[in-house]
Amino acid sequence: MIAFVSGTVAALAPDTAVIEVGGVGMAVLCTPNTLSTLRIGEPAKLATSLVVREDSLTLYGFADDDERQVFVLLQTASGVGPRLAQAMLAVHTPDALRRAVASGDEKALVAVPGIGKRGAQKLLLELKDRLGAPTGAPAVGTAVTSGWREQLHAALIGLGYATREAEEAVSAVAPQAEAAGATPQVGQLLKAALQTLNRAR
Repeated sequence: MIAFVSGTVAALAPDTAVIEVGGVGMAVLCTPNTLSTLRIGEPAKLATSLVVREDSLTLYGFADDDERQVFVLLQTASGVGPRLAQAMLAVHTPDALRRAVASGDEKALVAVPGIGKRGAQKLLLELKDRLGAPTGAPAVGTAVTSGWREQLHAALIGLGYATREAEEAVSAVAPQAEAAGATPQVGQLLKAALQTLNRAR
């Protein structure tokens, strides 16, 4: 098992980071929250989980060991593969998932693309005793009370967008951020900003 990769960020895409490790570029699938913490040309260390299939080897990357552990535990539920587990972590932090499961919050799981009402009910039952209790520690790149504009702008620049494009995308998602109140999630805003940029091209 590849427990982590550490090296220089060589490239960033909407769902992938390429980390140069010993002269080799390792493509690592990451959530928007994790990608928003990376910058091209700067050193990075990501906890990883290698998913082996008959026709592929896919490396998933995470901001920390806790996120990776939750990713692995989510896949112990029937019907949850690595893609869906990563989608759940793209929408919710590990602690938010623990709280949702502990409190039986069906709506929180339905908010994840690919999970319907019946699937959410099934997941709540299967994961109830597996994820553990919330730790209460804030996760990297999650809800912030201030500076979301700066974080989002920096993330878009890190993904290779021009300053003007980044500024326009930040302005485009501002209403969504304001609707979220005092704690907009930068990862969610990054996804929305990327969608507006893709439409503009």
